[in-house]
Amino acid sequence: MTKRQDKRIKIIGWLLFFLAIGFFFLQMGYLFIHQRFQVEYIDNRIFYIINIICVLCLSLGILFLLTLTKKWKLAVASIVILFIIMNSVLLVIGNSKIKNVTSISPDFKHVLAIKQNTKTGEAVYYRNYYGILALPKETLPYKTDGEFKVEWLANDVAVVTYKATDKTIHQFIGTYGDRGGGLSYYYVGAEIQGAWQGENIELISSPDGISVTQNGRTETFDWDQIVQFGTLAIVLTENNQAKWTISLNEDFTIDSSSATPPSGGISVYRATMDENKPFVLIYEGAN
Repeated sequence: MTKRQDKRIKIIGWLLFFLAIGFFFLQMGYLFIHQRFQVEYIDNRIFYIINIICVLCLSLGILFLLTLTKKWKLAVASIVILFIIMNSVLLVIGNSKIKNVTSISPDFKHVLAIKQNTKTGEAVYYRNYYGILALPKETLPYKTDGEFKVEWLANDVAVVTYKATDKTIHQFIGTYGDRGGGLSYYYVGAEIQGAWQGENIELISSPDGISVTQNGRTETFDWDQIVQFGTLAIVLTENNQAKWTISLNEDFTIDSSSATPPSGGISVYRATMDENKPFVLIYEGAN
């Protein structure tokens, strides 16, 4: 081995060593703020993954920096393998108790995170504020059976469709943006007043409520059957079940002037556990 090659190996070894130290202090910092402020990793499995990465970096750094005998190399490898197996087992056990539902937005700017207690069926929605760290924001209103389906209707709108323990279907919306500049609260139903048309589907929003017509079948929803999430989406419900989600697309703009027709499109997404895609609708005029 030449001096240049040896120097490169030493540099890589030191980099790995310092990475291991960085991951170690990250874990120590996490344990402190978790205990003090109830902050959690956005996915509980991250804790064990970082443990494994930390030990791998440390062991490789030692192998690159020190000249070890075959016996010591075997000992280090054995310890690392044992540590990885132990953390992998803990990861599986932890995920069997707290099921993590994690989904990243198409533009990689937002993360939807839900953690479900598999014993009680209670599911909590988490909002990430510090990258991979998050705080619990709200509990889903129905205990779930553990089956979730996530669909991003926009880069800042995620629909979670799930079954409750009584087999009814519900939808929860994670919203991460705004269409009105963030200066005021507004009602989605009021902003989409009028007729909207898509492929084999029509939506009409009026002072009496919202109706959705697909393939000749019309479903009508009064305003007390409509639940708003943030300022980007609403869920249409019937008999204590979700039927449709309506969300404002990213090209939708809020105009304070009621005389100005809506600009941009909306997405309509049926509440079902089967695979399905949202419909994109465009404004056709006042109803």
